[in-house]
Order: sequence, then structure tokens, then C-alpha cells
Amino acid sequence: MVNAHDLLWGMTPAHAPADAPAWVLAALGAEQPVVVRRAIAQPGHVAVGVRGRLREQRFAAEMPLALVQRRVVPEALREVISPRDLPALRALVQLRPVLAQKDWGVSGSAGFELATGIEALHASSDLDLILRTPKPLERRDAADLQAILDTADCVVDLQLQTPFGAVALREWAGSSRRVLLKAASGAHLVIDPWQALI
Repeated sequence: MVNAHDLLWGMTPAHAPADAPAWVLAALGAEQPVVVRRAIAQPGHVAVGVRGRLREQRFAAEMPLALVQRRVVPEALREVISPRDLPALRALVQLRPVLAQKDWGVSGSAGFELATGIEALHASSDLDLILRTPKPLERRDAADLQAILDTADCVVDLQLQTPFGAVALREWAGSSRRVLLKAASGAHLVIDPWQALI
């Protein structure tokens, strides 16, 4: 079973959609991984995104599960050390002790770079993290954690992964009664991200 933010190797240009731009074919031809995204895919496939060199180069596709040769989950990247000195990577070092007792991982550009060695981060990049939260996280605890993350060397965007989707820690730590839950079926405003969508 694959989850959102997992990196998958094995998709080739031959399996790209007919409308895929040249940069997508180049990325797949270079044997770069694709990232699992939250969307409903046809049977035997998984919804994925292809990353290009530029921030705006993101392309949605589906990958046949039979093609998967290698999978790296965000949790496997939390102890990876990078030789580069950038705010997002310094923030990762700062936050490792804070998150040590939690089930967390690295996603986004930082995760992609740590998994592949391909330079995807720059000086103004955010640090994207995920935190597995199968049980509800109290909003006051979320606020305490967000306050710690806000002391890091860059903006830290942590997503809480609930059994029903993902919600931004920053939003759950705030005062809004409803928060945006990103699920495979789309985005939904909910009161409790740990309750099934009805």
C-alpha cells in the first residue's frame, strides 16, 4: 500500500499521458521518482505527481502499480544528512530532537532532494514535514508544536496525516472552527479531521 508523499521509482516516459509536456518526459527519462498524491486513481494505478526543475513544473498523472521498482516513505528521510547549507536543511537539523518521539517524515522539495540527491531546495524554500496522527491531536498541543516550529530557520509547513486525509498543523493550531481536510476525494471543510467524511 502506498501513501501520499511516498516517492516511487519505475515510471517511464512510455507511461506518461499523451498531453505530457517535454519536461515531464525528460524527468521520467532521467529515472526520477514520482510522488504519490491524494486523488482517486483507476484500479491497479496510483495517483502521482511529476516534478520538474522549476517550482511551477508539477504534472498530475497515474502510475501503474506494477511498475513500482522502489518506494521511499517520508519517515525514511528524517535522519538523512545533506552536505548543503540551506535554511530548510538547518531547520531539519534543529527540529529532529523536537520530533524525536513522534512518527514524522520529510516531504516536499526537501524530501525529494534527500531521497535523490537532486538539488530541489533553494535559500527561500519552506521545509515540508508530515506527522502521522492516527489519534486526535488536541488543538492546544498543536498550538504548542507550531510555536516551536516557528522558531526554526525557515517556514515549516507540517501536515497532520489523519486516517481520513491531511490538515495543516498551522490551521489546526489556529482558532477557526472548521479546517481544510485534504482527502482523496478532494478538499473539505471539517470540524474534526479525525472523523470520517459522511
